[in-house]
Amino acid sequence: MPEVFVIIVTYNAMKWAERCFTSLRQSSIPLRCIVIDNGSTDGTQDYILHHFPEVDLTQSDANLGFGKANNMGIEKAYREGADFFYLMNQDAWLYEDSLQKLLDVYNNYENKDEIGIISPMHVDGSEKKLDIFLDKYIALNFETRLISDLYFQSVKPFYEVQFINAAHWLLPKKTIESVGGFNPYFFHYGEDVEYVNRIHFHQKKTLLVPNSKAVHDGVQKLHKIDLKKYPDLRIETHIMNPGIKNGLSLEKKALKQSMIKNLITGNISHYKRLSRKLKKISGEEQKLTDLKNSAARTGSTFLNLL
Repeated sequence: MPEVFVIIVTYNAMKWAERCFTSLRQSSIPLRCIVIDNGSTDGTQDYILHHFPEVDLTQSDANLGFGKANNMGIEKAYREGADFFYLMNQDAWLYEDSLQKLLDVYNNYENKDEIGIISPMHVDGSEKKLDIFLDKYIALNFETRLISDLYFQSVKPFYEVQFINAAHWLLPKKTIESVGGFNPYFFHYGEDVEYVNRIHFHQKKTLLVPNSKAVHDGVQKLHKIDLKKYPDLRIETHIMNPGIKNGLSLEKKALKQSMIKNLITGNISHYKRLSRKLKKISGEEQKLTDLKNSAARTGSTFLNLL
């Protein structure tokens, strides 16, 4: 039986804690769980310790964000012999057979080294609809004909997709050893996009498994990110994408062109926003270049697995 470690980053998770951790106990595949708490103030830590003592809980002294905290959990799981790393959001839970069906796809896949990420179908908190973001990802990957297969009830065991968010990711050990962990540049939002860019660069695949499902009780709005609270780092993900040659110069050129356009059309507020972004990335050129070079390397990038 493979060693499957579930890694969950918590921050004020009481709303979901009972369903989340109970679902791990009920999994048909035995699971070990590592939680990295990012400084909850709602009693999450005590609740886990008292009601789910089997969970390995680490309390971070500071809020590390999603990526860095997951990296801590990945490092710990690796040292304890993990064969698979299941990254799951705190606002999520499994069904009894969720992991079994993912592992069935892995075990029956001919060239296992091609697999970077395996994901179940994400359903929303009502458990009656797909998560709205999964609807989007499937639609963007229309060439797979998954929508057609769903309609005619003739789904295949898995479909290769370009992206799926990190609410439910199963990572084989070789993914960790060849792609690494999350880029520490990102605090919250953008880190999964940057990671999937590296999955593609290292010639691995992201597989979606229709027969497996799991719940992600996230906000069902496509534009849910509060840009007043979290920075928009889409440009930075492009710059650090090792699959894009000259990403930094291309993004700077595009920003300058957009600035001129907005200045001519009198959109001064947008011009100023673009100007701030250009100044920011110009000031971070060396840092962004170094991180991109790191991301291009094969190995346990951004992780300490010793």
